[in-house]
Amino acid sequence: MPPTLLLVAFLAVLGGAIAAPPRAPAGWSLHRRADPDALLTLKFSLVQSNLDKLDAFLLDVADPQSPHYGQHWSPSRVKETFRPSAESVDTVQAWLTHDAGIHADKIKLSAGGDILHLDVTIAEAESLLETEYYLYSDNEDGSVRVGCHEGYTLPEHISKHVELVWPTVHFGGPRALSRRGESISKSSSRVGRDSGASKTPIENIVALAEVDCDTSVTLDCLRALYNFDFTPVSGDVNTVGVVEFGKNVYRPWNLDMFFETYSPDQVGVIPTLISVEGGDPTAAGVVDEASLDIELMMGLLGPGQNLSLYQVAQTNTSLDPTDRLLAALDESYCSVAPAESEGITDCGNKPRTNVISISYHLNPDLNDPAISPVVQRQCAEFGKLALTGITFVASSGDYGVSYAGQCLVDGALAFGNPSGSFVAQLPASCSYITAVGGTSVAAGASTDQVEESTTDFWSGGGFSNNFARPAWQDAAVQNYLDNFAPNYDASVFNRSGRAYPDVAANGYPIVVSEKGRFVHTGGTSASAPIFASLIAAVNDARLAAGKGPVGFINPALYSTSFAGAFKDVTVGNNPGCQTDGFPAAPGWDPVSGLGTPNFVKLRDAFLALP
Repeated sequence: MPPTLLLVAFLAVLGGAIAAPPRAPAGWSLHRRADPDALLTLKFSLVQSNLDKLDAFLLDVADPQSPHYGQHWSPSRVKETFRPSAESVDTVQAWLTHDAGIHADKIKLSAGGDILHLDVTIAEAESLLETEYYLYSDNEDGSVRVGCHEGYTLPEHISKHVELVWPTVHFGGPRALSRRGESISKSSSRVGRDSGASKTPIENIVALAEVDCDTSVTLDCLRALYNFDFTPVSGDVNTVGVVEFGKNVYRPWNLDMFFETYSPDQVGVIPTLISVEGGDPTAAGVVDEASLDIELMMGLLGPGQNLSLYQVAQTNTSLDPTDRLLAALDESYCSVAPAESEGITDCGNKPRTNVISISYHLNPDLNDPAISPVVQRQCAEFGKLALTGITFVASSGDYGVSYAGQCLVDGALAFGNPSGSFVAQLPASCSYITAVGGTSVAAGASTDQVEESTTDFWSGGGFSNNFARPAWQDAAVQNYLDNFAPNYDASVFNRSGRAYPDVAANGYPIVVSEKGRFVHTGGTSASAPIFASLIAAVNDARLAAGKGPVGFINPALYSTSFAGAFKDVTVGNNPGCQTDGFPAAPGWDPVSGLGTPNFVKLRDAFLALP
């Protein structure tokens, strides 16, 4: 066999350099060596063609200065452009049959031409990949799977054609998949907290009509804060969706309770269900996240705009539900998804909405061989979908510069907010997603005044360890790094990484109805659907003017054409990892991004584009 190189997450980034093997997977126990005679289906995910041009393709349709602005691609054009080359297919097949001696009958190419399926024994797989396979037990649910946590090798001439091999080093996301941006109260502990954190009950909802928006944020407060005077005019042509994962569900009577007070015309109205892998919003589960998202989006957009609910089933905690969502939106991703063997059946058969809001963090942004290849592939898929005209919006998180209270210590995630390197979160740190940080109205301030970065939780923000800083945010981010960034050691954060959040919106104290009562709640889980609603309203105006949806908005937001569309937030910071995190500052900053939106100016700036 020819000389080999370890295939790791960042092989392409490091130009083929050998990296240290991954650590044993967190959350799993090593059970025993796999039976050498047991059968295994290996999946060789082939390198996509033209992926190095994805940014250029997106800028061509998303840069306000481009003559092709708004000319989004068809799904079929996207599929053919990024389909692996015939050279990649032929090279890997030839290696498997001629060099490795695998019979051709054991090798099958997926319908999309992007993955080779190979039926072999464990012994054959170990010989092929120069590794050892083991059985691992999930510490949470007891499920067992096969893998090779110490890595595997491929010939150098083959590794450049192969993106991933399954099953090998990837064991799914962290133990707390489908964590939301968080629902918090002033008294709640932030470290290690997530969905279901305590709320502040509201004893007298009628009395809220007489209080200010610094103590209770209602729909009217949000309309005043963001100059959001909106009545839909495009009808069913305009589409907007919100994603809920696993057992995060809603109850219609909670919506009705909210709408009876704040939008009587919507009593009895529920979102349109788009069930992914059998996701059921009526099942038993936790109602806080979905209630927050749906009430805010439906309430802000009003009865003339339908909201679609992507309810994504999560039956196995070791599987990343992001893969199920992406596969449901794009058939070509279905065979690539690592969970394919676990039963993904919704493959490109679900409708795509113009805007999709995600109030969850699903993976830490680590340069880790067990995580990086998957999250990089996921991010690229978000970019390909954005090329078709979808705007993805995500919460930036509620733990400042840490990942849910975890920081990087000696190369591994450590709980308890220890002193260590900052950890960004996904999907917010993916460049093709618009990340939204959290703000609050300052004590005693009015809605006419600029908000501040909230102190009721620490708005997530920082720099990616997986994705390089895109050109469209270079000037804004470099200004912050040169003039306002703390003088941390170079190991604390990646100064050259994609910076987030991009924008901000109110995150506390939001008034919602859940479990038969009104509560004050929030987090960037609220900020994301608020901003997504504004972008949906922008699309409504553009469609009414005979134009298309805005799609990938980040290059436009950072351009000079949108300089007046945001209120600059300069007060606050986002502590974590036993530091003060980053301070807010004039211009873009890693706490509040470009600031909070002025809807009328944002809408008019987008209407001025083709």
